Amino acid sequence: MVLQTQVLQFGTSRFLQAHADLFFSQADADMTVTVVQSSGDTSRQHRLAALADPSGFPVRVKGLEQGQEIDREERVTSVKQCFSTAQDWDDVCRVGAGVSYILSNTSDRGYDAQPSDLDAQFTNDMSFPAKLTHLLHYRFKTGAKAPTLLPTELIPDNGDVLKTRVLDLAEAVFNDVAFATWLQAMPAANSIVDRIVSEPIEPAGAVAEPYALWALQKADGLSLPFTHPAIEWVDSLEEAERLKLHILNLGHTYIADLWQVKDWPKDMNVLDFMRGDHCADLMHLYETEVIPAFALKGLESKARAYVATTVDRFANPFLDHRIADIAQNHGQKIDRRIGAFVSWIHATDPECRLPTLSAILKKGT
Repeated sequence: MVLQTQVLQFGTSRFLQAHADLFFSQADADMTVTVVQSSGDTSRQHRLAALADPSGFPVRVKGLEQGQEIDREERVTSVKQCFSTAQDWDDVCRVGAGVSYILSNTSDRGYDAQPSDLDAQFTNDMSFPAKLTHLLHYRFKTGAKAPTLLPTELIPDNGDVLKTRVLDLAEAVFNDVAFATWLQAMPAANSIVDRIVSEPIEPAGAVAEPYALWALQKADGLSLPFTHPAIEWVDSLEEAERLKLHILNLGHTYIADLWQVKDWPKDMNVLDFMRGDHCADLMHLYETEVIPAFALKGLESKARAYVATTVDRFANPFLDHRIADIAQNHGQKIDRRIGAFVSWIHATDPECRLPTLSAILKKGT
């Protein structure tokens, strides 16, 4: 039996389980979810069954909140059924024809163009945008209005990117003016999501930090039928992007750089760093370079509050966040997290001194 739900979700990640699925479960509106696995990986069938268990699945929230230790379990009951695009495409289409929202959190490779993307008939080796285009074409033919797209991939302007990909594929594959017009009216949310989800709970569920964010950029036709403390509607995502990228992510990259220079143990984690002597160096960096630079942009108070939250997140006693993992693609991260920050600040004040960050940037180029 196929149930009709409010949300069709592409992705089975533990991040979604501890983020959107939990928010939907906590909503004061009926936000039921159909989860779709698009990889075709048969080894994950046990996870699909567990996600749709009527008793729900656990999310363990563990960490620091305003300096206080938090350890509680939430129960997620929003997921009602699960399908695979490889085995259940017809059912996916039937549900997709009636949902209000299509949520996604696919891997970076899920957006990579595939040779089969231009095929007239659906195949499971298509990219996610191509699969979505075929699903939307099926819905268009039923006469239903377009749904709202809620991509949560870590891609700048993710809603605009996904909608543009769908429009391009629709033109190439279907070449239907009416379908293109229908797609043009489809709301697609640009968003930023943030929550450290440190480990899975088998067969379904996850361990997550208390902090969570789902920032959505306001636009005509975009809305959710509920509110949630972690959901923020903003006029522009730039402020949230800058705070996350140039405080939390920049801090991670600073720690990783020290880890490489000092040749610390390979299994060292962020908590080890926060409990060590060099934590004071990070706090000095925030206080003397990062916060004053944000002040030049009129964001000092918000930067101070975000630094305080970030320190709580880094000092989470339950989180095993390996610095070796953070240090992957270190050069690219220096450029995006530190280089972009220096350029952003120097566009306002070319004389602003950022000695520690400039030294890391110079070494990384």
